[in-house]
Amino acid sequence: MIAYITDLNSENFETFINKELSLVDIYATWCGPCKMIAPIIDQVSVDFQGKVSVGKMDADQNRDIVMNLSVRNIPTILLFKNGEEVGRLVGGVSKDKIVELINENL
Repeated sequence: MIAYITDLNSENFETFINKELSLVDIYATWCGPCKMIAPIIDQVSVDFQGKVSVGKMDADQNRDIVMNLSVRNIPTILLFKNGEEVGRLVGGVSKDKIVELINENL
């Protein structure tokens, strides 16, 4: 499967979230639940291609951004609409929960 994921960091984060609708997966390489939802995020990027921009951010490499977003647990999935956070899911959530959050904001 080809996933449509942007690797996020301090250089591209602000531009990325200022799109119409952006989903950001904050993860860590050592995090078990993060590894479990990674394929779900990849599938969501395919299912919503052209409707939602999907990005992943390594929490360990982007601590300043993670702190500014008040992220305390990972994985955390954030949904932004034109730069404003409109939704947040924490922990190993199901694809249905992610899709529901996106559909509420499309």
